Amino acid sequence: MQNILPAAPAEARNLAGVASEMLLSTTGESAWFPAARSAIMFVVDGLGAIQLRSHRGHARFLSQAGGKKQVARTVFPSTTAAALSTILTGAWPGQHGLVGYRVRDPEQDLLVNQLDGYEKDGLDPDTWQRSATIFEQAVRRGLTPYAVGMSKYRSTGLTRALMRGAEYVAEDDLAQRVRVAIALAEQSDGVFVYCYLPELDQTGHKYGVDSDRWRSTLESIDGALHAAGKLSNRVGAVVTSDHGMIDVPRTRHVLLQDSDPRLGGVRHIGGEPRMLHLYVEPGIDPRQVADSWRELSEGTAEVSTRDEAIAAGLFGDVADHVRGRIGDVLVAARGLWAFYDDRLEEKRAQLMIGQHGSTTPEETIVPLIRLGAYA
Repeated sequence: MQNILPAAPAEARNLAGVASEMLLSTTGESAWFPAARSAIMFVVDGLGAIQLRSHRGHARFLSQAGGKKQVARTVFPSTTAAALSTILTGAWPGQHGLVGYRVRDPEQDLLVNQLDGYEKDGLDPDTWQRSATIFEQAVRRGLTPYAVGMSKYRSTGLTRALMRGAEYVAEDDLAQRVRVAIALAEQSDGVFVYCYLPELDQTGHKYGVDSDRWRSTLESIDGALHAAGKLSNRVGAVVTSDHGMIDVPRTRHVLLQDSDPRLGGVRHIGGEPRMLHLYVEPGIDPRQVADSWRELSEGTAEVSTRDEAIAAGLFGDVADHVRGRIGDVLVAARGLWAFYDDRLEEKRAQLMIGQHGSTTPEETIVPLIRLGAYA
């Protein structure tokens, strides 16, 4: 039986604890970090620890500042919606409810996008994501929280869902974004700053990790973050990520058609190509669908029912209002495989090269590099 089982180094921290421990560090109570009067979290979307190690010549500052043991383990699934929500709430996906890229809204029995579904699918960011954000937690501790990001994200529903309580500071230039974050943290004590760098993830999806464009973007990020190496000893900083990424060749695309027996009894296909959420038709036993996938996808996927995944703790403790968002059957791609619903007219997803969402070390192990007071 090919049940889903993420793996991680024994020394890896979990992303769920990073921001909370940073808040605790401002009062000298953290078990992870030394005391700091202010703190900055730099999140480089899409930078896995293995990719950083493999391209250390293009990221000399980060490679020298970090080490093999300065890593963290992301959540399941290893995708932005789930992992970024965990970073910014400290809660596991089973609590904050963003359990994948596209999931079923049980009330509407419709698939909704958890990145832009607030605008497109009518999700209410205040009720869809109910966990207290790290910024709200910071305010309760007497800290002043800021979120520094690109201007196009300032007023999105996802920002509302994950950054409630923060003052949003917009800056589109990469290097200036880092400098603004540093200046905010250095200006006074009791400041918590989150700085989001999405450029690497965007480049990876379009061109792949093994591309000159990706390496050039990594060099730009490394150069920008070099300024954080000069932080005063009163400001602690970490550089981390929500997930890593692998390149999936077109020869490893599994295109699901109406004639595919694996689609028997399947009502909706959610998730993303490397981690499908399958929602079955009423009256269908999910175990039968799971058995079909296990038999026909041997070597390309690991399969669990929702009940098996919850029992294994893959999503952490699962709140009642979140349970129905999780697929009745979960399919995590192995190796370099990816699964596409080829019945859809929209084929742009099949053009992605860099991908993530599954359980390989390349996707699930991310850097946790300490700078300033934390170094």
